[in-house]
Amino acid sequence: MQSQLEIKHIESDADLAASFSVMKELRPHLSDRTTYSAQVARQRTQGYRLLAAWRDGAIVGLAGYRLQDNLIYGRFVYVDDLVITASLQRSGIGERLLQAVRQQAVALHCKHFVLDTGLHMALAQRFYFRQGLLAKGMHFVEPLTQESTT
Repeated sequence: MQSQLEIKHIESDADLAASFSVMKELRPHLSDRTTYSAQVARQRTQGYRLLAAWRDGAIVGLAGYRLQDNLIYGRFVYVDDLVITASLQRSGIGERLLQAVRQQAVALHCKHFVLDTGLHMALAQRFYFRQGLLAKGMHFVEPLTQESTT
């Protein structure tokens, strides 16, 4: 029997520190918990929220998102990060996290739900299509420093 999944926002420093190993699976360039916590703190000043999936007292998935407004979409929620620990991928946790963020977007009266994924991430793209998301454009990036990792 599978244990219950709980989805809730990360609010405490201890929970944020506990989320580091899962986020590092998606963002391997993150060097340590302190740097990660400082980055999340900076992003929180811009409205970033981190939703965690918990199973048996451990974080097994994360969805980082923020509320935005622009001329293309109006008011929307943008998903920066979505990661499920490798051993639990394809178990429905990603779907549950996306649905929870989607519910936040509806509650915030958003017109759209937006995310990006790498062109090399075919499995992620298939997952997003199955979740009802459509490819509407391309994301272009130019590194401005040699240290840039994303």
